Amino acid sequence: MVGGLMALNAVSIDIFLPALGEIGEALGAPGNDRQLVITAYVFGFGIAQLFFGPLTDALGRRNVLLCALAAYLVSTVICVMAPTMGLMIAARALQGVAAAATRVIAVAVVRDLVSGRRMAEIMSFAMTVFMVAPILAPGIGQAVLSFGDWRAIFAILFVLAASLAVWMFVRLPETLPVQNRIGFTPASAARNYLAAAGNRQSAGYIAAAAFIFGALFAFIATSEQILAELYGLEAWFAVAFGAMALGLAAANIVNARIVGRLGMRRISHAALVAFVAINAVHLVIALAGQPPFWVYFSLLGLAMMLFAMMGSNFSALVMEPAGKRAGTAAALYGAVTSMSGAVLGSIIGQLYDGTVVPVIAGFLAMGAASFALVIWTEKGRLFGVNEAPVDDLAPAPAPDGS
Repeated sequence: MVGGLMALNAVSIDIFLPALGEIGEALGAPGNDRQLVITAYVFGFGIAQLFFGPLTDALGRRNVLLCALAAYLVSTVICVMAPTMGLMIAARALQGVAAAATRVIAVAVVRDLVSGRRMAEIMSFAMTVFMVAPILAPGIGQAVLSFGDWRAIFAILFVLAASLAVWMFVRLPETLPVQNRIGFTPASAARNYLAAAGNRQSAGYIAAAAFIFGALFAFIATSEQILAELYGLEAWFAVAFGAMALGLAAANIVNARIVGRLGMRRISHAALVAFVAINAVHLVIALAGQPPFWVYFSLLGLAMMLFAMMGSNFSALVMEPAGKRAGTAAALYGAVTSMSGAVLGSIIGQLYDGTVVPVIAGFLAMGAASFALVIWTEKGRLFGVNEAPVDDLAPAPAPDGS
């Protein structure tokens, strides 16, 4: 169940990449505006997490999840019927809002039911599904386009979400007892979010991660235009995108195996420096002329693998001092990185001019900004200075002592 809920979000983004050109032409937005089909969804997904975290703690998991899946189905129907790009973008944002509940509640349900090693096993499986979904989704979208148009892709999403809704309705009990629920008011939620953001380490790494996610979303938003159109990989787009996603998954596996020995700071800081250096070299090559596909794809693939090693460790560094506000910190991290990433990625994507230069320059700018924020956060001390071994870390108490 958890794997299916988390996969819905990944599929909702990547299954559309082969169809962006067709959607843009059908709705009168053939240029860079087609990218908003992706970024509107991501923005809605990001901002809504701030709402669903406290809401599900107050009202329970099951009913909120079922209502969110119903909203996802309604927004999918609107997408199919949308006559203009404006309505399509609004409906995609609503899809993202609904999907945010599936992400928050999936993790909350696991936390309600299990702990310790069993929780780690379930979440590891869920994250494996989450990583595999982007590899398969563009291929599914490409296959659908071979016998139907872009509306058929929304039909696939409708069937997937409807199946999940039926599954949850039949099999998922309420996992949060009434006596364990927390009253929700906007004022109390705001105080908790401000307290979570008041820690220098958490705030600094959230901001640094936001710029890195801007590079990721710029890649997603422009991948169809660059890979399929600029490099002529229409038939092989899904394969190329899948290979990139497979590299991300492999980097996450490597990181999991070495972080216990090397530490989060040492790995993420080294990856960030390498990210900036690789994109600087790539930009010099691109300014000299259009890079051959193998050069572009290889350097981009290396940058994306480094992103994976930064993203997972930045997330852990955000959560390290959170204490009992772990849920609030997680929601804040997810919301800020999703929303900022969507905005920054969209800005970079809108600069696309038929060459790879704007995208690579955007990657370099995002990396440099993230590096500056990490230096500020760590007060100039990088590469694991004063870092405790991962197994020895204990949650810090909240500022109020709770």
